[in-house]
Amino acid sequence: MRNLRLHLPSFSPLSLAVSAVAVLAVVYIGLIAAVMSYAALTIEFAQSVKNDEASVATLESQYLAAIARITTTNYVAEGYVIPSVETFVRARSATALR
Repeated sequence: MRNLRLHLPSFSPLSLAVSAVAVLAVVYIGLIAAVMSYAALTIEFAQSVKNDEASVATLESQYLAAIARITTTNYVAEGYVIPSVETFVRARSATALR
């Protein structure tokens, strides 16, 4: 029989340290990419919220202008006649909850 020796690969502390630094560098770059992506998404969301608020403000101002126009309109001058008799009819509720 031959004298068989089991040869284990030799790991020097230097190659182990270089490997650890390389892995940590890749993880660091990955974390930076994740944080940058999160920041970009947060900024994009904040901008969309501001745009939505501006749209709501525009619609609200149009609504308030329409209400003011309806409130200040003189309907008699517009040709409408004031009703001579007002009759109120009791009716059942249209909703199923009542």
